[in-house]
Amino acid sequence: EVQLVESGGGLVQAGGSLRLSCAASGLTFDDFAIGWFRQAAGKEREGISCISSTDGVTHYANSVQGRFTISSDNAKNTVYLQMASLKPEDTAVYYCAAEARAFDCTRVPGLYDFWGQGTQVNVSS
Repeated sequence: EVQLVESGGGLVQAGGSLRLSCAASGLTFDDFAIGWFRQAAGKEREGISCISSTDGVTHYANSVQGRFTISSDNAKNTVYLQMASLKPEDTAVYYCAAEARAFDCTRVPGLYDFWGQGTQVNVSS
């Protein structure tokens, strides 16, 4: 059974930092790309970053480029999202997801096969 478990969410002041973790089990990590998505209340789910576990390719949404960094520890089957310079508009439920693909990655939610349960991030002004 594939499981993705997010952790690291919480409440932080604007300008602060958080690191989210996505621990994956039940899959061969090298065969998947991992994406981070977020969904704010009343808004559509947004793909904010992704990483290919095989070739290390990463992509970022314009809204987080330069502030968020995605990384992967293949030995631990874990992907991290380091978030800095947080803004109130970053408040959302953050999800990680896995897409079965060997190379590159996408930020399109509909292409992902497995999803975590989400972790809440609240950024106060």
